Amino acid sequence: MEPAGAYGARKAGSIAFDPVAFFTHPRTVLRLMSWVFSVVVFSCIVNEGYINIGSERLLCVFNNNSDACNYGITIGVACFLGSVCFLILDAYFPSISSIRDRRRAVLLDLLFSGLFCFLWFVGFCFLANQWQATSPDELPLAQGSDAARATIAFCFFSILTWAVLTLSALRRFLTGSNTNLFTWQQLDPPPSNARATPYPITNGATIVTTSPYQAPPFTETLDPQKLTQQRPMAPAF
Repeated sequence: MEPAGAYGARKAGSIAFDPVAFFTHPRTVLRLMSWVFSVVVFSCIVNEGYINIGSERLLCVFNNNSDACNYGITIGVACFLGSVCFLILDAYFPSISSIRDRRRAVLLDLLFSGLFCFLWFVGFCFLANQWQATSPDELPLAQGSDAARATIAFCFFSILTWAVLTLSALRRFLTGSNTNLFTWQQLDPPPSNARATPYPITNGATIVTTSPYQAPPFTETLDPQKLTQQRPMAPAF
């Protein structure tokens, strides 16, 4: 029986996609939060981040600095697209059979998450500085002030979510020598009544059974010469 919370279900040796387990996984929740935060950032700037005072020219609410608005829109759209791509990669990840490809996927996740955590930090500092330098005379009737504050706040929230995603990817990459950590599957726990009953045979090998009353299986003498001949050759790269 598959343990509760397993990231997928095994069926006839294959992996079936489990949407409930996928969307309740902590990493998926963090990606969805990052996706929502990026939407809030660039939508606030696009909808209310520009004002016009006595002219047709639109000015950025962040100290009339168009670079601030452009930076917020760019990083917001980039993280929006990146979050969608990594959500798809997470859903496809269990079906990747190559350990090398899985390590590359985790490394890509680590680099992407770390980069955008840094970019969100830069954006938060940049937008907060420009908003602090904005005088009230430049915003009649406090036009666009709520959108500016929301943009700065969700930039800070994005730093937290991407930092957690970076740490998660770093942990998976550093412990990736264990192939179980490069799969969403969880191994079935041993039965509670399992009891190791070793039966020593030739060359020090043992046979373990789960029942204390089960008779030992048939054994045969192992020829060391055959074992040497059947030993797999190391792959050459």
